[in-house]
Amino acid sequence: MFRTLDVVMIAVMTAAATVTYSIKHQAENKLEQVRKLDAEIKLEEDTIDLLKADWALLTQPNRLNRLVKAYETDLKLVPTESTQLAQPSELPMATAELPALEPEKDDKVAQDGKKTKKKTTDAIQTGSVAN
Repeated sequence: MFRTLDVVMIAVMTAAATVTYSIKHQAENKLEQVRKLDAEIKLEEDTIDLLKADWALLTQPNRLNRLVKAYETDLKLVPTESTQLAQPSELPMATAELPALEPEKDDKVAQDGKKTKKKTTDAIQTGSVAN
């Protein structure tokens, strides 16, 4: 009645159906995860939009002026004078723009440092040992 080929074909069809079902089930699980992530992203975007709107309301100049006037005696706030702002020429020189030491001075400093390599405490009295 049943031949060996029929039994093999039934086994292959059963295996194919099982694999197809498991792949479909995994795809449905992944789709559910994607939907959850989309919902979380939407919630985060809505929260960001709400916080931006809240920030815009809190930083309105009219509101800030009212708060300054209300708490003027407690905070003693005054407008910033134009002389309090630093000009670029008044700022300290950037490290990259500092002039380099001459090589002979570098060697002399290095030799002096090698001669006096004693372990002493620092002047700040933190208890650490200077190299």
